[in-house]
Amino acid sequence: MKPDIEIAQSATMAPIGEIAAKLGIPDEYLEPYGKYKAKVDLALWDQIKDRPSGKLILVTAITPTPAGEGKTTTTVGLGQALGRLGVKGAICIREPSLGPVMGIKGGAAGGGYAQVVPMEDINLHFTGDIHAVTAAHNLLAAMIDNHLQQGNALNIDPRSITWKRAMDMNERALRQIIIGLGGKSQGVPREDGFVITAASEIMAILTLASDLEDLKERIGRIVIGYTYDDKPVYARDLKAAGAMAALLKDAIKPNLVQTLENTPAFVHGGPFGNIAHGCNSIIATRLALKLADYVVTEAGFGADLGGEKFFDITCRAGGFTPDAVVVVATVRALKMHGGVEKEALGEENVEAVRRGFANLEKQVENMERYGAPVVVAVNRFGQDTDAELGALFELLQARGTPAALSDVFARGGEGGVDLAKLVLDTIKTKPANIKFLYDPARPIKEKIETIAREIYGADGVDYTRDAERDIRRAKKVGADTMPICMAKTQYSLSDDAKLLGRPRGFRITVREVRVSAGAGYVVPITGEIMTMPGLPKEPAAEKIDIDRDGKIHGLF
Repeated sequence: MKPDIEIAQSATMAPIGEIAAKLGIPDEYLEPYGKYKAKVDLALWDQIKDRPSGKLILVTAITPTPAGEGKTTTTVGLGQALGRLGVKGAICIREPSLGPVMGIKGGAAGGGYAQVVPMEDINLHFTGDIHAVTAAHNLLAAMIDNHLQQGNALNIDPRSITWKRAMDMNERALRQIIIGLGGKSQGVPREDGFVITAASEIMAILTLASDLEDLKERIGRIVIGYTYDDKPVYARDLKAAGAMAALLKDAIKPNLVQTLENTPAFVHGGPFGNIAHGCNSIIATRLALKLADYVVTEAGFGADLGGEKFFDITCRAGGFTPDAVVVVATVRALKMHGGVEKEALGEENVEAVRRGFANLEKQVENMERYGAPVVVAVNRFGQDTDAELGALFELLQARGTPAALSDVFARGGEGGVDLAKLVLDTIKTKPANIKFLYDPARPIKEKIETIAREIYGADGVDYTRDAERDIRRAKKVGADTMPICMAKTQYSLSDDAKLLGRPRGFRITVREVRVSAGAGYVVPITGEIMTMPGLPKEPAAEKIDIDRDGKIHGLF
């Protein structure tokens, strides 16, 4: 099979106006960025907000492994399959971050014959949204240090500043830095650091805001640090919110593109699921639900991370809930959860599939916990054997979980028709009865404990001294009534990336707690999770190139 980029480059794309017309978007609300991508004017919402909403399908997955699960590929392929069944549908996914694109992934627009296009544009800069988030984030950082330099009228304690700088690249050397060196005119020396833009609270705000006014108000609520007498300092105190919102005036507008089979696709916002809430923008999803009969969206990483956060954070803020959940699994990944090393995945091992099934079962239980009907999509790889697939479907049938084989990577929408039919039938016959995991008004520790015990399967939670101090501070700013956004490794249900499968008898350690008051949630940091990744030994960037005609090669 051709590489993803060659498949994407050989696609026959429709003009973006034709894609918009499929959803009934008038030309006056479309802002084209070239021939094949466009922004959608927020003014469209006032024209369609009273329409009935379509059905929402959430795609999540088992705990990720290096073998890959194909969650975005399944999301795109399911959207294409719905189109083949004559359904008026759309998909909503996140924008790729340049850090992972240049690092380990090499691309994040689906795969094979289930991709969003133009793939190179989406992966490299796109419409500039992530750069706008970076600029707004760093404007606030600059205004903080300028305030210190100009006399510090707010009495900010430089040692307590929590707002770091941001860049959209994996750069471990910038996790901790010293700034302001070189004399009085160069600023106030202090410790600082960088987060990757996808981990910025600005990115979270962009995806959770309901409109431009809400965006600006949320930015003003950002806690940047504390005074010498331990009182919170907000972005609004620095008079930064207006200028920051101005930098985001276009980024807040959803991006419209298409799949390889010309299915409308909103690609907007890009928070990570392990360190943020991992879902595309509320604005895009709301629009799609008013414009299409069925909308397929995804949540970052496994059901214990993006899936949980979609329900407890995004659905609360957005005012919508899924009508069905698709949990993606692969034989390859289940074998890894069953103890097989990546190098041996090509060998048949039915028993490893059976052992690894415990992880899939737990993630299905997690989604069922919310009252949503669950379907498992078995994403097929060429090396999967009939015996391995048979064992997996046997286990799913035994627990009464509907499942379908998905071959969208190799066959596009055609390879997802069985899955699409199953999802449509599930929505029609099993109405969702959604209930959230916890009441946001409950104490912070109680909410963390609920997630750890019920979603991760932990025996309990331990807190460092710093975390205890952070929780006391969170109460001072009223954050104790906000939802919880756990920052945890994506590679395990626990906070230890090495514990695969369905670990038991473990405890979660919270080492610090950050308040994202603008986003509207509290972030407990667990284990060794970091908000600035590093590049691997052989970054994907080494394989990416461009020829004299401007054609890009090696991008996945």
